[in-house]
Amino acid sequence: MGFNQPQIDTSPPVSEEIRQTTCYMCACRCGINVHMKTGSDGKKQVAYIEGNRDHPVNKGVLCAKGSAGIMQHNAPSRLRAPLKRVGPRGSGQFEEVTWDEALDLAASWMEPLRKTAPEKLAFFTGRDQSQSFTSFWAQNFGTPNYAAHGGFCSVNMATAGIYTMGGAFWEFGQPDWDHTKLFMLFGVAEDHDSNPIKMGIGQIKARGAQVIGVNPIRTGYNAVADDWVGITPGTDGLFILSMVHVLLKAGKIDLDYLSRFTNAPVLVNASDGPEQGLFLRDETGKELLIDRNTGKLTPFDQPGVRPDLHATYRHAGVTHRPVFHLMAERYLSDDYAPETVAEQCGIPASRIRAIAAEIARVAFDEAFELDQEWTDFRGETHKTMVGRPVSFHSMRGVSAHANGFQTCRALHVLQILLGTVEVPGGFRFKPPYPKPATAHPKPHCGVKPDCALDGPHLGFVHGPDDLALCKDGSPARIDKAFTWENPMSAHGLMHMVISNAHAGDPYKIDTLFMYMANMSWNSSMNTRGVIEMLTDTDEDGEYVIPRIIYSDAYSSEMVAYADLILPDTTYLERHDCISLLDRPICEADAAADAIRWPVVEPDRDVRGFQTALVQLANRMKLPGFTNEDGSAKYQDYADYIVNHERKPGIGPLAGWRGDGEQSGRGAVNPEQLDRYIENGGFHVSHIPDAALYYKPWNSAYQDWAVGMGIYDKPEPYLFQLYVEPMRKFQLAAEGYGERQPPDHLRKRIKATMDPLPIWYETDQQGNEGFTVNALTQRPMAMYHSWGSQNAWLRQLHGRNPLYVPTKLMQQNGLSDGDWARVTSPHGEITVPVMEMAALNENTVWTWNAIGKRKGAWALDENAPEATKGFLLNHLIHELLPPKGDGLRWANSDPITGQAAWFDLKVKIEKAAPPDGIAESQPALDPIASPVGTGPDKLTWKVGK
Repeated sequence: MGFNQPQIDTSPPVSEEIRQTTCYMCACRCGINVHMKTGSDGKKQVAYIEGNRDHPVNKGVLCAKGSAGIMQHNAPSRLRAPLKRVGPRGSGQFEEVTWDEALDLAASWMEPLRKTAPEKLAFFTGRDQSQSFTSFWAQNFGTPNYAAHGGFCSVNMATAGIYTMGGAFWEFGQPDWDHTKLFMLFGVAEDHDSNPIKMGIGQIKARGAQVIGVNPIRTGYNAVADDWVGITPGTDGLFILSMVHVLLKAGKIDLDYLSRFTNAPVLVNASDGPEQGLFLRDETGKELLIDRNTGKLTPFDQPGVRPDLHATYRHAGVTHRPVFHLMAERYLSDDYAPETVAEQCGIPASRIRAIAAEIARVAFDEAFELDQEWTDFRGETHKTMVGRPVSFHSMRGVSAHANGFQTCRALHVLQILLGTVEVPGGFRFKPPYPKPATAHPKPHCGVKPDCALDGPHLGFVHGPDDLALCKDGSPARIDKAFTWENPMSAHGLMHMVISNAHAGDPYKIDTLFMYMANMSWNSSMNTRGVIEMLTDTDEDGEYVIPRIIYSDAYSSEMVAYADLILPDTTYLERHDCISLLDRPICEADAAADAIRWPVVEPDRDVRGFQTALVQLANRMKLPGFTNEDGSAKYQDYADYIVNHERKPGIGPLAGWRGDGEQSGRGAVNPEQLDRYIENGGFHVSHIPDAALYYKPWNSAYQDWAVGMGIYDKPEPYLFQLYVEPMRKFQLAAEGYGERQPPDHLRKRIKATMDPLPIWYETDQQGNEGFTVNALTQRPMAMYHSWGSQNAWLRQLHGRNPLYVPTKLMQQNGLSDGDWARVTSPHGEITVPVMEMAALNENTVWTWNAIGKRKGAWALDENAPEATKGFLLNHLIHELLPPKGDGLRWANSDPITGQAAWFDLKVKIEKAAPPDGIAESQPALDPIASPVGTGPDKLTWKVGK
């Protein structure tokens, strides 16, 4: 008698319908398939999320964050309606109001400012991925006070990249995964570029390529590296320049690449005086060099020119020397020898030499050629494309130091010396990059009542004349961006807005308007201090910062400190535009952009923040949002996405323009969003084969980019090993020029704004006795604090110990689970510890943004995030300890103003569990939440 197997359906239907959109659980912007089922209410609901196999970013791969989007969408902490504060700030006491009431109230606060003093509105946003739109809104309001989160994240990397080579890592470019044989990472946390990096590392390791990780902490990408370099925090630049020293001494640099494509042969004035250090230029402003063919002076871009890296030029008693001379003199110095820097970097000299030698071996001994003809900007045709299979990637870890800008510059220069940028096997730009700094706007601060601002807020300065200063020399912006304190602050200084507004320095504001920026908790360097600033009152009992408007989708810590809440949707309920005007999803082989669209309708009285901004603009009749007859140009954000044109034929989306067949340039197409939805939420336009590499100098690429609307005309340029604008600031500090810095900043400007990359110590004043480096990094399953309330992700990271290296554990008599008191010049925390061997021996670290304040995020007061979780932010201050000069200096990079999060120094000692309750300290009082506490059990099932 046979055994009858039960009939089991091994492939039950996952859903009734699939709707394709773009993930928002981090900034990778992967494509997702959202599976829908009919719920008990008869409406379609989200049942399952998977990766879209056809999507250019993730090709079907989806991480824990992306899969957990269901719980993000259904989080109990979601805000449910507009809220008006009725109790004191910080009390969490609100009353619900209608959207009309909320928008009317917001407009009643802001419209009088616009008509009299637009600068009294400070509008700053978090990582909202729609900065081309929010900046357009702020510009049309007329305030100079706008920026996004980049100033406290990784502006050093982005800005250094733009000034040096026209782009940087991640959203600007990517390794050539198909050809690279050695991949080296510096300071990359696990959440950044998550899926593409994981996919790329898997791809190259499968074919035997090497991965080298440089990071004080060995987790994530560094854990799978073939070689881990546990560097001392803040010394990456010294390590890189030491490798440059080794490569120069060994002659392992690409001289042909340097002469053709960089300013290494450009001539620099070597005389004393107001022109010292500036380029020799012709009457049109083009850089001049010596042509090897003729021995004569010539502009860099002339047909047939073969630039000379060695020749000098003397005229009218002045000697002009090539940039390459200056580089050789500096970096061949024994100051950069491995034996000189080894102790500071925490890397043996022999290892520095070995890593440099291996990079050189792969770059030159394993060089290869692709059989692809291309023509450069000088008209010379090349039969092949030469590949150097070494690629680099770096992110916030090297950026968030007071020497971060110069460190990032050093890394970009290292790539260029090897000839590995925009060649097969190396680092490749993603459209719309590369773009030199000169192709970007300069910052604007021309404020007039009842008018739009005179141009974009953010940009790239090219000398003192471009600073955002008032006629009396005072800062024009509330964050003091683009001033002598931080001249090249291309992303603004969001971390300084609240403290400057509270101090009334450089002036007082009336309304602080913020979006998705948790400034009263993990996004502030000085958490308790910022809370006090937000709630502080003057002698009349009025709040020092009179009005605060905040928009968020969730009941974060910041909500309690706002006067008016505009509740945002979740990412599955909204329109979004991942635009070529902003931060697109391009690959090195193609231009690509994407949308989000409401795959489900909100079940609460919420609106997408961008739509709320459109409706506010309509109430105030802002220019740019208003037709000549006074009617509104756009009804909501979807209307703006389709119908807005930044200039004729160029809009937020590049796909299906005009008659639906045009890409990049074309008239408005009313059906554009439908075409995106039909195509999975994205559009791709591939780069021709002859244009795939050498993009800054490749005529085919330049022509393709013009056709796509990326450029108005071809704009070939040289990589800037020597950044002349920085020398102009030094000259001003030396007393030359009409616009002069304050005397107390002259020494710092001369020391830090060197046009060639340098390294300088960042150990801060007041650190005597505080000798241990303290860092944070975000885990792979979280991004910023976006997953804080996510029921699935909380199971992965519900608490965070302080990880301590074995040496410090033993010195302080600590064991896993013990408690330690950690102090800095600014504050103190008491937290649980755990030993970690794969960690720089003088560094402690923890996960960022796991610790939560009681009452926030709809979490129970006894949730582990609120009891065992903690922030290092309590130890950090946005200002440095007093130096005795009567000034308080910003805790930031002196060039860009980026927050120097990772310069924190602490001391650590064993402590008893706090008060016998074993809760991390400091424990701030709980805050009331407008959404209350979530259910004890959160279950989610849709359909049968």
